[in-house]
Amino acid sequence: MSSTTTPPTTTGGGLKRELKVADAAAFSIGLMGPVGVMALLGAGAANILGPGATWAFVFALIAVSLVAYGFVKLSRHISHTGSVYALVGVTLGPRAGFLAGWALFFAYVTIGAGSGIEIGFFLDQLLASLGAGFSIDYAIVFVVVLALVALLSRREVHVITRSLLIAELVGVALVTLLSVVILVRLGTGTAPEGRELSWDFLSLPSGTGVAVIAAAAVFGFLAFAGFEGAAALGEETEHPKRDIPRALKIAIAVVGAFYLLSIVAQSLGYGTDEQGVTTFTGAAAPYNDLGRAYVGAWLGDLLTIAAIVSLFAIFLGTVSAAGRILYALGRDSGSSRGIARLSPTGAPSTALAVAGGLALVVVVIERLTVRSGALNATFYALTIGTIALLVAYVLATAGAIRFLFFRGAKKAPTWQVVVPVLGLALVIYTIYRNAVGLDAPYSWFPWVVLAWLVVGAAISFAPGLAGRVRDNLERSQS
Repeated sequence: MSSTTTPPTTTGGGLKRELKVADAAAFSIGLMGPVGVMALLGAGAANILGPGATWAFVFALIAVSLVAYGFVKLSRHISHTGSVYALVGVTLGPRAGFLAGWALFFAYVTIGAGSGIEIGFFLDQLLASLGAGFSIDYAIVFVVVLALVALLSRREVHVITRSLLIAELVGVALVTLLSVVILVRLGTGTAPEGRELSWDFLSLPSGTGVAVIAAAAVFGFLAFAGFEGAAALGEETEHPKRDIPRALKIAIAVVGAFYLLSIVAQSLGYGTDEQGVTTFTGAAAPYNDLGRAYVGAWLGDLLTIAAIVSLFAIFLGTVSAAGRILYALGRDSGSSRGIARLSPTGAPSTALAVAGGLALVVVVIERLTVRSGALNATFYALTIGTIALLVAYVLATAGAIRFLFFRGAKKAPTWQVVVPVLGLALVIYTIYRNAVGLDAPYSWFPWVVLAWLVVGAAISFAPGLAGRVRDNLERSQS
């Protein structure tokens, strides 16, 4: 009996075109991992902004939306598995593109490493809650999780995207349920310790200015890290120039709404007075605390499990995206073997192995040098990744401005130039606030990113590399 199913087509590089807009959106959502993100980053923002932690996410949502304008517009003209590498390479030139891809690859690797460490942290919290009486070193947990990621990341890409979506949907439903219960109990006067529904989640500590909000916004930007992930599926989506822009907008809208609901519920759930804020900022597992306080111990433990699953989705997504970017860099630089090798399933197997191996190196270095535990090790890796990510955003946004408004025929109404310009200004300012005037070890992290970029810049000047990259990018868009 004949089948009416159309087999997946392949691109010139061997990747299969088999994804729909829902798959691309799922990849971005899974890469952001909203459930895992809000299990920890809300407390980080509250540590800087107190009861007004919501503003860190509002600031980041506005900035990311402005930056996303450039990604959405460029994705209508450029489709490539290299994501930011291709967007910048086509708009600003091959060396700038190579450097952007190099930065994004490092961002995904370090964010993946941080997410893997965080799995160990929350697993330890779960074991303690269940009265296990023992803990497991986060480095051991990381190795086990990395092995699972290595197995899954080599599967067909539609398996990855759907795994990411399923992992998030269950967790999002549980966290949304908790958030609604918290707000209802606050509104009906049945919340613990007499807490009530109020607008205090918008109040900021005395003397808080834009500079402080921008410093806290690193947690918000980190929460949205990966929104651009769908762009890495430009050669695996059936109609990329139509579906990738849609996927980016869907991912930001859905996850942005989830973040705002979650951070408001967390802030009010703990309480916006001094005692509540102190408890929130010191919380090791906010889901567990609030689930137990507002529903029951069973929900607290279930939400911790959901956070672990979500963090696994982030780890899988970041390794998968990093591998695709490295594959694109290697292939377009002229390599036909090694980094550019594909598995029988169409996955960039060697590049994925390198991405996972480098994430393991990051964790080993942290395990040997960071003596203050898994939580700080998590934040260190995530902060480095966010700074590298913002560098990639700067280059992509600058490329969008040039391509859309100042090269050839205008591809968007002139007045819209204000959107990416504002986005560029906000991202640069956030980088500045998180690179200047900080205490060690956070003051070291910008130098780590700079060192990585210097290596990438040096590689981009290898004889003939720029010409090969330019030719391959032009060929891929013809």
